Amino acid sequence: MRRALLLDTPAPDVAAALAHHGYVQIDPINVCGRMHDLILRNRVAGYAEGDLMRHLHGAEAGLKAEKRLAFEHHIPSTGILVAFTPDAWPHLRAEMRHRTRRHGAWSGRLTPKQKLLAPRLLAEIAARGPLSSEDFEGTGRARSVWGAATLAKATLQKLFFHGELLIARRGDGNRRCYDLPDRVLPPRILRQPEPTGRETARWEALLKLRQRRLALLKRNELPLVADLVQPVAVENGPILHCLRSDLPLLDEIGNRESKVENLPPLFLAPLDPLIYDRRVTSALWGFDYTWEVYTPPARRKRGYYALPVLAGIQLVGHVDPKADRIARRLRIIRRSLKRGHRITDALRTFAHWLGLK
Repeated sequence: MRRALLLDTPAPDVAAALAHHGYVQIDPINVCGRMHDLILRNRVAGYAEGDLMRHLHGAEAGLKAEKRLAFEHHIPSTGILVAFTPDAWPHLRAEMRHRTRRHGAWSGRLTPKQKLLAPRLLAEIAARGPLSSEDFEGTGRARSVWGAATLAKATLQKLFFHGELLIARRGDGNRRCYDLPDRVLPPRILRQPEPTGRETARWEALLKLRQRRLALLKRNELPLVADLVQPVAVENGPILHCLRSDLPLLDEIGNRESKVENLPPLFLAPLDPLIYDRRVTSALWGFDYTWEVYTPPARRKRGYYALPVLAGIQLVGHVDPKADRIARRLRIIRRSLKRGHRITDALRTFAHWLGLK
């Protein structure tokens, strides 16, 4: 799994990592680096904070559609925002269409007031280019929406879910700036025919395998990708599946001594592909981990943004760091490690990556 997930031989750039994994999950919370940056830090050689967003939207705001190599959207049937390669677009269209007919405060069909406002928003974006919700004043507040959202923000969000707008860039404070799809994605991608339902279901199952490399497949998923996978029996654990294209890694490890025990410890993102499925994490690594950012403080066992520690082929504990950007220091709220493991050098390297002491 270390090798299949690029942890031993990082990809040369973000594009290669995305092509390998299919997507990278995006999350705005920034305690000690954002989720997507923490995931890619261990997988891309020389990765710096913000490199994914620069890859998505360009170092400058005006990246042309034909030059875009990735875009932001949600995995079908979920609220999970990710960075996709452009070839994912056709597989998202059916879900976008279904959302226009479903109830939902953030992603469902437009309310009567939103239907009245939507043409104005689309017209202004068409005329002026990428705009955020703050560029539209006097639209009033949105009802039945979590948090304090304007009607413009709620409407733009739904138009994004429906595929009528895409995120063209990120403004100050990670604010979304939307534009028309034909100004974000290459024309050849937008012209591709919509796949059948079965083709998209196969794509989703394959996406899961590309992301995790060793995964639990549901009964309805396995027949879709049976020609591409190999079952893997783990002692006292569930039957897992890997891609047949990854089988040479198992042969390589079996035919020569593994050197991973001597590699420095890695801090994993809370939603890292290695530990994403809690059942698999428990079965393979004997490690019970939950991301506690939404857990009430009194019930937290590890900490608000605790990062699991991978040492060799063991998950040996966690560290809960917090970046104090004002004081330019990395503060350790708490840590817990198995005896004999040290992370001082890894913490120093991590702090340096964040530009902190």
